Amino acid sequence: MSQVHLIPFKLEEVVQTAGEEIPYGIQMINAPAAWEQEYKGKDVVVAVLDTGCDVNHPDLKDRIIGGRNFTSDDPEDYLDGHYHGTHVAGTIAATLNNKLGVAGVAPEAKLLILRVLGKDGSGSYQGIIDAINYAVEWRGDNGERVRVISMSLGGPDDIPEMHEAIKNATQNNVMVVCAAGNEGDDNERTDEQAYPGYYKEVVQVGAVDEQKHLAKFSNTNDEIDLVAPGVNILSTYPGEKYAKLSGTSMATPHVSGAVAVLILKEEAEFGRELTDPEIYAQLCKNTQTIGLTKKGEGNGLLYFKMGERNGSGNKKEETATVQK
Repeated sequence: MSQVHLIPFKLEEVVQTAGEEIPYGIQMINAPAAWEQEYKGKDVVVAVLDTGCDVNHPDLKDRIIGGRNFTSDDPEDYLDGHYHGTHVAGTIAATLNNKLGVAGVAPEAKLLILRVLGKDGSGSYQGIIDAINYAVEWRGDNGERVRVISMSLGGPDDIPEMHEAIKNATQNNVMVVCAAGNEGDDNERTDEQAYPGYYKEVVQVGAVDEQKHLAKFSNTNDEIDLVAPGVNILSTYPGEKYAKLSGTSMATPHVSGAVAVLILKEEAEFGRELTDPEIYAQLCKNTQTIGLTKKGEGNGLLYFKMGERNGSGNKKEETATVQK
């Protein structure tokens, strides 16, 4: 099998310190409204398949439940040899109210760090396949299991074995969230495809900027599920630092964190565990159109719609039949 790489992205700025801040992307998707109702993704486990993580970062150290390395002979070394994975992890679940740094979308979620890319941002497809399967089978000390897999990586190759691993994950009610890719040509009518994002079974995420305009680099195609903030995104960076990065890699963790929040919220309201298609339906309900084509925005911009009720005053009890 060939190598897989980080989807090309841009490091905009490194910040040495940060007072506690809610990044614009977190605010744009209305995450604070979910926090006000105590939906912060508490203990929902998100597996982050990336370059590893700075496990000692003050905004992340309390969020990490475990990890494994699929790039070397030392499976216990899942520290970030790059910086991309630390940034992604912060957008998903950086701790809220610790008086410093940033907040993630799901600031009480747990992170399972699965290092599949080395310090040069590349790795093997076999490593990714093994990590996906590991995430599905993983169980925590208290019986926790992975509910979301986040992958801000990709390439042009359709790897059947990777596709099968993803299918297995979704069949086990693990939602897989993937970056659309950054090969876009600023034209919604043309298609750009990267894998695993283009697989029907995953949630494929495009990127918008602070003005809710589609990022020029964001891939467009007929499998885009939704878009999220992905330009100048402030998040965690190794060495107790922070950085602003741009790419669909940065949009993806907004959605991964949102899924953790929605799992907690919707399963409490329905009173049972929801299936992958049911969670996807709830995710689609928490979007709003920004006037793009379906190839550009899919179901729309991620946006928590908290407290909305139907005409009878009760939350709709049916589960939508939206399909990926």
